[in-house]
Amino acid sequence: MGNALFIVWRESLEAVLVIGILHAFLKRMPDMYAAMKYLWSGILGGVSFSLLVIFAAFQIQGYLQGETLEAFRTGVILFAVGLITQMVLWMNKHGRHMKQNLETGVSRALAKSGLIGIALVAALAVAREGTETVIFMYSLGAGKESGEIWQLIVGGLLGLVLALAMAWAVSRGIRRINYRTFFRLSGIILLFLAASLLVTGVNRLIAMGWLPALVEPVWDTSWLLDDASLLGHMVSGFTGYRAQPSLMLILAYIGYWAPTLWWLALQNKKALGIESKSTTGG
Repeated sequence: MGNALFIVWRESLEAVLVIGILHAFLKRMPDMYAAMKYLWSGILGGVSFSLLVIFAAFQIQGYLQGETLEAFRTGVILFAVGLITQMVLWMNKHGRHMKQNLETGVSRALAKSGLIGIALVAALAVAREGTETVIFMYSLGAGKESGEIWQLIVGGLLGLVLALAMAWAVSRGIRRINYRTFFRLSGIILLFLAASLLVTGVNRLIAMGWLPALVEPVWDTSWLLDDASLLGHMVSGFTGYRAQPSLMLILAYIGYWAPTLWWLALQNKKALGIESKSTTGG
């Protein structure tokens, strides 16, 4: 429930932020009211596309069974891992320029397609966030019992309400958010959630016989923190912790974090270099 709440909260807040930037930009236009109609039409189109994605996923699932269904669910889980990681790396690189990039995109769309361009920019932005959210939620609920599914739904709804409440608070000046810090911290948590999904996916592949366990278990830390306990289950859901991991699981975990952290460090080093040059006028 907690991971669903966090993912929906973070993705919804980002979507609301995007809408807010577009809304503020369009308010400066002479034909503001016409522009707003196209903006909201684009938002509705983006939400509709996201719902279509989750509908298609369940339709496909309905035609599958047995190992084929398990393979499909595992594929979606691993795809979500890649999607989360790509999203965090992209935001780490481009997040600081998101407002400028969005406004530039709207200006280009207006010049090329008129007001329809506004709807397209809004639809693409919302569809991206919405599609990411439904894929993440599907991957979290893959193979879960109905009771656990309902917990994820409740968590997701709470995340959406929290995001809307925070957006409202910020718009009223009640609380200011340092978005650069927000996206950096939430990005780190998302990477841990991606690692947790990777562990789930690798365990499924091992159970299906598609990957060897190699050595199982390598160690047993149940005496310290049992992943079947309430606390252990929470830690497992957010980090991928396993009290009795196989060697394949450990290698997959290291294989995920090593290149991801290296790439983040490289991005941050380049960003610091660019900021240093702009400050010194070099």
